[in-house]
Amino acid sequence: MSVNVYFAAGAAHWPAYRAPLEQALAEAGVEAVLSDSVDRPEEVDYIVFSPGGEISDFGPYRNAKAVLNLWAGVENIVGNATLTQPLCRMVDPAMTEGMVEWVVGQVLRHHLGTDLHVLNQDGIWRHDRAVPPIARERPVAMLGLGALGQACGQALAALNFPVTGWSRSQKEVPGIRCLSGRAGLDEALSGAQIAVLLVPLTAETENLLDARRIALMAPGAFVVNPGRGPLIDDAALIAALDGGQLAHATLDVFREEPLPPAHPFWAHPKVTVTPHVASETRPATAARVIAENIRRGETGAPFLHQVDRTRGY
Repeated sequence: MSVNVYFAAGAAHWPAYRAPLEQALAEAGVEAVLSDSVDRPEEVDYIVFSPGGEISDFGPYRNAKAVLNLWAGVENIVGNATLTQPLCRMVDPAMTEGMVEWVVGQVLRHHLGTDLHVLNQDGIWRHDRAVPPIARERPVAMLGLGALGQACGQALAALNFPVTGWSRSQKEVPGIRCLSGRAGLDEALSGAQIAVLLVPLTAETENLLDARRIALMAPGAFVVNPGRGPLIDDAALIAALDGGQLAHATLDVFREEPLPPAHPFWAHPKVTVTPHVASETRPATAARVIAENIRRGETGAPFLHQVDRTRGY
């Protein structure tokens, strides 16, 4: 007997995901009917979802065994009162690789000071600048030690950056000094020359990087945020950039997206804006994750990456 899989992640994504999902389900040994529309919601077994997709009320899908999110973040859905089915977030191996590449690239850009030369091709031979430290002399705070934070932290540690990771619950990650709790967060940031933010957005992590915590970092530090916009107090960030406590901030995520043209980040000389491109879910690899969770649901095995509703991720 086949299962009914409803692709409710939006019509724009359907062409890219249809064939990879069909192939991944077949390879997983799951006989499925995959559709981007349904007439009888009560007959849907699994929902493939993304925020802004086709569903806001999950009540009619009362027999669905799981809602499988295409994105890593679930803050826009986890509080939906109609969502009573198990919810799984996306941990896509290719997305993890892409995030590692982006984070390492931005960290090295700031560490080496390449903007000075790349952005100033004006005929001036700038050989009189101070020699930058080597990686082992540049402490990095990795805020968030989920799959993405661990992978990025270990990649930086492999380049000899001393990485201190922070998470809400204590973790043990090879190559990374791991801290937790409020005191651990302050310790991770104290003296850090670069902070990378990859924590989930919850009520507890909103404005995680505020004026007090920014002041704990080394003067002239850098902030790299590919996590979520509200993790940073925007006003405190701009004040720290203007005052010299921070040298630069590279931001890929924002409280409002797309970032409005009049937002001060666009014109700030110490801010780099990238349009939420740090890493994308890749259909070919994400489809395998979705198919594996459907296979697990049909065989009674625990779902991968199931969201803890009490924590919000």
